[in-house]
Amino acid sequence: MHETLHLLHTRRSVRAFEDRALEPQALSQLKEATLRAPTAGNMALYSIVEVKDPSKKEKLAHICDEQSMIEKAPLVWVFLADMQKWVNYFYESGAVERADKANLASFRKPGLGDLHLCMQDAIVAAQNAVVAAQALGIGTCYIGDVIEHFEQLRSLLDLKQYTIPACMLIFGYPKGKDPVKLTPRCPLDSIFMQDRYEEPHIEQLQKAYAVHEEDRRRTQSLPYQNTGTLADYYYLRKHTSAFMEEMNRSTNVMFDWWCNG
Repeated sequence: MHETLHLLHTRRSVRAFEDRALEPQALSQLKEATLRAPTAGNMALYSIVEVKDPSKKEKLAHICDEQSMIEKAPLVWVFLADMQKWVNYFYESGAVERADKANLASFRKPGLGDLHLCMQDAIVAAQNAVVAAQALGIGTCYIGDVIEHFEQLRSLLDLKQYTIPACMLIFGYPKGKDPVKLTPRCPLDSIFMQDRYEEPHIEQLQKAYAVHEEDRRRTQSLPYQNTGTLADYYYLRKHTSAFMEEMNRSTNVMFDWWCNG
């Protein structure tokens, strides 16, 4: 298998790291590879906050559902959807004033379309970082909980109106070298569709997630004394959970702040 494909096929989330910092050369290579990610119009509509202050890492772990692995991780990056840099650039360079005087354009506030592009830029850059880290022997884990408790995160990182979290990654050299079983993925024909959206129903969904469900049943982790389905598992553990309720509340706040200030 091609080396890059091998990296993609063997990538896994790592949540336990050796107690050592990333080597300076590896960190530099990681940053350079991250910046080579595709970006809309080459505008780099994202920024990355590297959280190094131990007290801030502790607070970040608290914000993200008390996940101590964040505090212990040698490297923590928060990827921001960032239109603030361009709003500042437009104003401070005189672009807004010149366009207004020439009757070419009036300033408009960034909207949800801008936010969508900024989010794409940030998340694509994050995935570049993940693949680069894998190539360098560095483990990574996405932390979805960074979109919870937005008000606390905004204060912790001093975020401005047009900077909101897209995702977070933690990095480090994996602790332990034993082979780890990769988690299953859906079959190709359950994800790839041709020319139109093909709405899946129970038969297709059971087939798509059959291996996932077998794994859960084997580890006795399905609801209702292991007689439930994978749908039961995710309905109770994720969809109706308190943390998803907070994620939705928090996301509403951050999107409203972006659009309305």
